[in-house]
Amino acid sequence: MLRSYHQKEIAFEAGCDEAGRGCLAGPVFAAAVILPVKFRHKLLNDSKQLKVADREYLRGVIEEKALFYSVASVDNEEIDKINILQASFRAMHLALEKLQQQPGYILVDGNRFKPYGNVPHACIIKGDGIYASIAAASILAKTYRDEYMMKLHEQFPHFGWLENKGYPTIQHRNAIREHGDTPFHRKSFRLLPDEQLSLDFGG
Repeated sequence: MLRSYHQKEIAFEAGCDEAGRGCLAGPVFAAAVILPVKFRHKLLNDSKQLKVADREYLRGVIEEKALFYSVASVDNEEIDKINILQASFRAMHLALEKLQQQPGYILVDGNRFKPYGNVPHACIIKGDGIYASIAAASILAKTYRDEYMMKLHEQFPHFGWLENKGYPTIQHRNAIREHGDTPFHRKSFRLLPDEQLSLDFGG
């Protein structure tokens, strides 16, 4: 069972996580979630460990039960300008800014974070499998990003974003070889290792 971090000591503890850092296309999404101190759910876990149906179910639970939550994104053009690490920090900061209640403490999944104002934070490696608020943030970031990529799939069905969500699968890279890139691809990423794109959709 996942747990809170400080529990009684910090009234508003926000978990933060991102989704989409390793993708070749689309934005990076981030979420910030403040849960009730005693919140528990038997299915709650790192979003990567959950079935799609469980993630969607838990998204509804989190949106209903969280004290406060928000989701933000940084698009592929900004990713190309500032790099994916800084874009991930930017997305998390945007999510924190959107919270109706500013947190007294921030829990971040991973080992790096850019300080958010004067709010203390802790970086927790694999924190989305340990702390409930980070797991909740990982689920919101993942489900919102997946939803976004599924809508883009309608415009660009060749790339299989309905299934791969923009990650560098064989299917995705073969489609880039055949059709070129799109305005939603991250040009600063190596879309095709050691290859040049011969076609372009105007991106």
